[in-house]
Formats: sequence, structure tokens, C-alpha cells
Amino acid sequence: MAQKGITEGYVRMWPRAVFERLEGERAMRASSVRFLNGEGVYVLYRDDTPYYIGQGRLRNRLYRHARRPDSRYYHFWNFFSAFAVEDKKKRNELEAILIAAMPTANSARPKLPKEKMPVEVIKLLREIYGHNKG
Repeated sequence: MAQKGITEGYVRMWPRAVFERLEGERAMRASSVRFLNGEGVYVLYRDDTPYYIGQGRLRNRLYRHARRPDSRYYHFWNFFSAFAVEDKKKRNELEAILIAAMPTANSARPKLPKEKMPVEVIKLLREIYGHNKG
């Protein structure tokens, strides 16, 4: 299947519970989800607030965050979204875009050129907020 855009598909706001096992089961629920087999970018959420953005083999990375108490983000998330992206360059780009767009606990800086706010916009904002001080 040829990739047409950045991603081959995505899942949105799935509960962390897909990485749990019911008593007596050998495998976690997520082990049967084929989508999580590949490489991609994921967002961990605390309720509906983005908390962390990462990338890698989706099932492995998400499992580590969900099931290993020594994971840095283990205690801080309860939902995730994931984007299937096999191409490493596109994965890096998507991760950088998401990090730049959403403030999270990531310590990484997006690897994108950041535009400075133009002087005319700064002047306009000063005028707008200067008039609202009333």
C-alpha cells in the first residue's frame, strides 16, 4: 500500500487500558491491534490535554509508557493518539510539527525553523491592547 501523505492512518484518543491484561489472559488487548505494529508518532494525553509526543515502533513505545513504572511518563497519561508513519524523515517532521503546535512535557525542541513575529504585528498588538486597558 503506497503512502499518499505523511501518514498511512491514525487512531484518536484511545484509552491506555488497551495495554492492560484481564485476569487469566496472557496477552494484552493491544497485541491484537495490527495498526500498532508499525512505526509512527504518538501523543499521550492526560484526560484531553496533550502531555507528551514521541515516536518509534508504536506498540513497543506505548507499552513501555503504559506498563513500566520506571517509564518517565508512566503516571501522567490515560489516553493516546497515534499516527502510522513508516518513513523516518516524515516521522521526524510530523513529531516536530506536533511538538511545535502543542505545549507538552517534552524536553525536545521542534526541529523546524521558527518565524519571528513581524514588527508590524507587534505594533498592531500594542495598539489593540493599549486601547483595551481602559
